[in-house]
Amino acid sequence: MTKSESGPVVRTAHGAVRGLRERDLSVFRGIPFAEPPVGAARFQAPRPPRPWDGIREAYAFGPPPPQDAGFLGGTAPLPAPQDTDWLTVNVWTPDPDPSAARPVLVWIHGGAFKLGHGGQPGYDPQHLARAGDAVLVTFNYRLGMEGFALWDGAPANRGLLDQVAALTWVQENIAAFGGDPARVTVFGESAGAGSIASLLAMPRARGLFRRAVAQSVPGTFFSADLARDLAGALAAEAGREPTAADLAATDPHRLTEAGAALGTKMPQHTDRWGQAAPTTVPFAPVVDGDVLPTTPWQALASGAAREVDLLVGHNRDEYRLFLVTAGLSGRVTDDLAAATLRLYAPGGESGAAAYRAAYPDASAEQLFERVQTDWLFALPSLRLAEAQHTGGGRAHVYELTWPAPGSGGLLGACHALDLPLLFGTYGADLGALLFPGGRPTPEAERLSAFMRGAWTSFARTGDPGWPGYDPRSRPVQVLDTEPTVAPYPEERSRRIWEGYDFPALPLLT
Repeated sequence: MTKSESGPVVRTAHGAVRGLRERDLSVFRGIPFAEPPVGAARFQAPRPPRPWDGIREAYAFGPPPPQDAGFLGGTAPLPAPQDTDWLTVNVWTPDPDPSAARPVLVWIHGGAFKLGHGGQPGYDPQHLARAGDAVLVTFNYRLGMEGFALWDGAPANRGLLDQVAALTWVQENIAAFGGDPARVTVFGESAGAGSIASLLAMPRARGLFRRAVAQSVPGTFFSADLARDLAGALAAEAGREPTAADLAATDPHRLTEAGAALGTKMPQHTDRWGQAAPTTVPFAPVVDGDVLPTTPWQALASGAAREVDLLVGHNRDEYRLFLVTAGLSGRVTDDLAAATLRLYAPGGESGAAAYRAAYPDASAEQLFERVQTDWLFALPSLRLAEAQHTGGGRAHVYELTWPAPGSGGLLGACHALDLPLLFGTYGADLGALLFPGGRPTPEAERLSAFMRGAWTSFARTGDPGWPGYDPRSRPVQVLDTEPTVAPYPEERSRRIWEGYDFPALPLLT
């Protein structure tokens, strides 16, 4: 039989789709959840997809949206100009039986809000689907200038609005694929975790998911003033005005190039863009007062997501990945470390002194790495759990301390190590760097199994297998060779940042 004759068929709200049976899973790829955001729809909120007649083949991933070339050489070929159906969803299910009511996990990919897509090999969720007897979903959302630049005449945070549209599609359709719309868990890493933190704070996302897993939450949220100033610089790079009307006719890939060009210039403007400048990333969720009314930490502390179960954590050596890949290992001077401490530690010079006092034996490079790990991912993640507790909700916390075997162990428990461990994709994307030859060690395989069991148990019941976080005893699941529960391991850093609420980054001048 041909593919079209043998694959499973599911009827969605907009038309029937036929997928593929791959071993013991039915897989559907490239299903539209919104109209292509081009023409009159460009830079606007997503619109529902147009219905179709007959049965649509759902065999291949939809094209990734226009994006940066990618970390360490790229994530996927950029789509051809005619491939504009960027907003698509993919589903893996043990059985598309509407009566099955399995838990649903929806993956929101990371990539600094400027790259990535739901079809990346490193995000293949088949192992999670099998481990948890669950329905897994991935999707694309607009990135970079298409999704996050703050233009006049366009809503803010269009990429986040795309995520709301995808989750709305899940609510409306996932039962037909064997999933339970009342047990939807969103999970994501890095920019994906920042997206989830945003969704927890967004009134438009309320009721679209029951649980959330945020892996390495970034603390970089932009104020409207900063976002607007960066948008002006982005448009100038493209030779345009920062308005949706003036940019609408510009080729999306030209805007991608302009975003990359500005990123290389950002470190020269710390006097204007402050802490955002050295990141070289001109995109982040914008606290605009409408789509995103407040920062996630403020929203959760006020009880905005108390009904959502939260699992949140980070890796011990988050910034090590960027230190090594930038060629800075062994090259951090005392002056560079001092300037970095003043820029990122809370309170500036007083925070820098607190770091030196807390880590008296640390080298310049270790202090340089520690403060950026803490500012960028570690403390925003912990503070999100604390805010959820303050607001009357429940949170579980983890820290990954097991070191990656790649690069002779130099990378430690670095940013993104949790991805190949969770998905079991050791040879794909960054997994190939973190695991020599793409081969896991026996320790890695045991830790992978533990993580998949915890994540899918949380999706099923709200309990990952360790106690909920409270600010007195601070129980944290430490993910290492032998996973254990202990008080939060980074106590010295926690004390330095105590009371800091991660406000939206300001425009300085």
